Amino acid sequence: MKKTMKWLFGLGVLVTAATILISADHIDAPSSAGTSADIADFYAFEPNEGSDNTVFVVDLQSNVLPDLAYGTFDENVLTEINIDLDGDLVEDQVIQAIARDGRMYFFGPTAPAQTGLNSEVYTDAALGDVEISSSTAIVETTSDGVSLFAGPRQDPFFFDFFQFNAVISPELDSAPNGFLPPEEAADTFDGANTMSIIVEIPNSMLGTPTATNALGLLVYKTWVTTNRKQ
Repeated sequence: MKKTMKWLFGLGVLVTAATILISADHIDAPSSAGTSADIADFYAFEPNEGSDNTVFVVDLQSNVLPDLAYGTFDENVLTEINIDLDGDLVEDQVIQAIARDGRMYFFGPTAPAQTGLNSEVYTDAALGDVEISSSTAIVETTSDGVSLFAGPRQDPFFFDFFQFNAVISPELDSAPNGFLPPEEAADTFDGANTMSIIVEIPNSMLGTPTATNALGLLVYKTWVTTNRKQ
């Protein structure tokens, strides 16, 4: 049975009164900051050169500090990896993840019944599930060769947050030389954790990509959204 729900779109976008859209980067959207609806970073890559698999990594809630124990996934938030196969920037396939009772359940890849701001959980297209990790990483591999992970990971994003604020400050002399060279820059988020959702999946399950990157290699056009139950 297909379980249909309404979800509020959250691709760095805050929706109010169902009509007003306000763009937002992660952390600074009031309704999602500090929750697992807050998208920190998204990575998509081959696990190794020439591989027939693709790895998707979604990092949520980038302020999960180690001394705050381990974060939790909001069970009212659906995370959706969107994949465009024909270049129209509309999702043709989606992979979904939603937490329930200590496990992360995955669905897809499947063609969505609707695209855009609303979504539903495609329970007819179960992909697999995995126990949400805590201090020990747990990876589940399905009979289709799909590997799944959900849990805290150290934030890999290197960012000198305070120098960035100095550069964009209206005070002209706050950062006269701009950004610092790598050897002088500070990793503001060093030691912080994120809540990660990771899927490694055979390309044969995703469909044929049609986009090319700067090297002329075929790649998937892909992005991630979070949707909150309404």
